[in-house]
Formats: sequence, structure tokens, C-alpha cells
Amino acid sequence: MKKGYTLLIAIMMILGALTGCGQTDQTSSSQNKTEQGEKITYPVKIKDAVNKEVVIKKKPNKIVSLIPSNTEIAFAFGLGDKIVGVSDFDNYPKEATKKTKVGGTDLNVEKIISLKPDLVLAHASAAHDSKDGLQQLRDAGIAVVVVNDAQNFTQVYDSIDMIGKATGESEKADHLIQNMKSRIAAIKKKTAKIKAADKKKVYVEISGAPDIYTVGKNTFMNEMLSVIHADNIVTEEGWVKVDPEEIIRQNPDVIITTYGYYVKDAVKQVSNRKGWQEINAIKHKQVIDVNSDEVTRPGPRIVKGVEDLAKAVYPDQFK
Repeated sequence: MKKGYTLLIAIMMILGALTGCGQTDQTSSSQNKTEQGEKITYPVKIKDAVNKEVVIKKKPNKIVSLIPSNTEIAFAFGLGDKIVGVSDFDNYPKEATKKTKVGGTDLNVEKIISLKPDLVLAHASAAHDSKDGLQQLRDAGIAVVVVNDAQNFTQVYDSIDMIGKATGESEKADHLIQNMKSRIAAIKKKTAKIKAADKKKVYVEISGAPDIYTVGKNTFMNEMLSVIHADNIVTEEGWVKVDPEEIIRQNPDVIITTYGYYVKDAVKQVSNRKGWQEINAIKHKQVIDVNSDEVTRPGPRIVKGVEDLAKAVYPDQFK
């Protein structure tokens, strides 16, 4: 297999780790709590993903989010009424689709400035390409927090924590993180009972023919498979272009597709693929499509994605 990237991966919305702190301002009465319970007052200082120290003078009342995962986190904090702008890719929750669009890979800086936000939640995956635009926002006096790419669950939790601090919702962030951790622990507890002989071999297809791609080691999806006690048949790293003959040789027990929302009959296309009829997953009708956003978008719904994966791979354990 050869490594490569698809458009789907290029626009995957991902978050990252946090290093930050709060600062006390005697002229401000706005208060918040960190995840340790320590009270802080505005202005708040956060060191973001591009190592910039961002000063947020007061609790934001108008927020623009430049990536769907940031938007989902903010909505999970109950900040939907404060979000005034989102990216072209935002599709969840439904309320987000009604917000003003401010661009996709190319930012509409003028539109963002016209919305007069107190805070812009940017993302490291596009920070380099949007460097000039983000600087224009800073020069306009807008606080811009760039959130890191999240490559694992720990970094997702850190991202939620960062956005919590930036928006003044640290307590809600902590509650959300604890809920996610509890649900992951429950999944691990169930799958830990699966015997080694019953452990499933899984192939994940993130892009269909003609350019078929999968996920290998050191990817979020691979970590999810590890959480549910399943083996990824792909041993190469990153996003990998598929050799169909290799999938036949590996003979997975389960095939997961993640593109059914934009390709008609994704499961049928895989099941009818020439030469694949003897693969165990196809013979036993174990080809399942899962919601792409839930398994690729590192926000609050990522745990729902893991739960859906667990049900798809081990239906008897997750009836």
C-alpha cells in the first residue's frame, strides 16, 4: 500500500492539546473556574497552538468558529446563541447550519470582522495557510485562539479544556470531559471480556473506488479500534492508499466504511467489489457504514463514534 491523503482527510476537523493559564484583573468582575476548581478573573491568558499568548479581556459574547469540531464543543457548552459565524463545513448541530458562513479553507476576513466577534476559535490544521488572515483579525483587536490538531483522546480532552477556558466555561468543559472518559471506560470494560481468540480483524475504508484509502497506525481511528479491542489489519502508518489484493490476503472479519453520507450504497459497492467475495466480512455480511463525522471529528461526538464502532464490530456485546 502507498501512503496518501484524500480530500476527506484534508478537511477533517481536528483539535489539539492545551498549554495555558489564567490571570487576575482587579478591574474585572467576570469570574470562571478552571478544571481544578481555582477561580480566575478576566482578562485570561492562553498560550495557543502556534505558541502565541492570547489575552481574552472579558467573557466572550460573540464567537466565530473556523472548524466544525470547535463549533460542536462550543455548542456542547450551551454557547449556541453566542456563536455568530462558522465555517462552510459546519453541519452539526442543526442550529450551526443557520449561522453566518465565514469561509472554508479560505477565510473571509472581511466577513469575520463585520460580525464583530470577541473571540475567534481557529485551528492548527489551517493556521499556516491562514496565517495572514488570522493576523489581520488580531490586528483588528479580535482575540484569536488557535487550537491544536488532536491526534488522540487526550488531546481532544485538552482541546475541550482550552475552549472552556477561552469561553469562560471551564466547569462545563470539565463535566464534558469526565462524561466522555466515563463512556470510554464503559466500552473498554465490555470489550476487555472478549477472548483473544474472538478478537476481530477490522479494515476501515475512508474513501471508495477508484482511489481507495484506509487508516493505519498513529491515526485517531486506529486508537479507536484499540479502545474497542479490535485489530486494524493495516500496519503502515497514517492514511494509506489501498492495494485491494492486500485486503483479500488480510481477510478482515469486519469492514467499516465512513463515506456512506456522500456516496450512494457504500456498503453495497464494497460488498460487490470484484475479487472480494471470499473475504470473511463480505461472506458474513459484516460490512457496516458509520457516521464519518462521529469517527473523524475530534469533538464531543467522538465517543458516540467509538460506541458505534464497538456495536458494529462486536454486536453481541453491545446489543
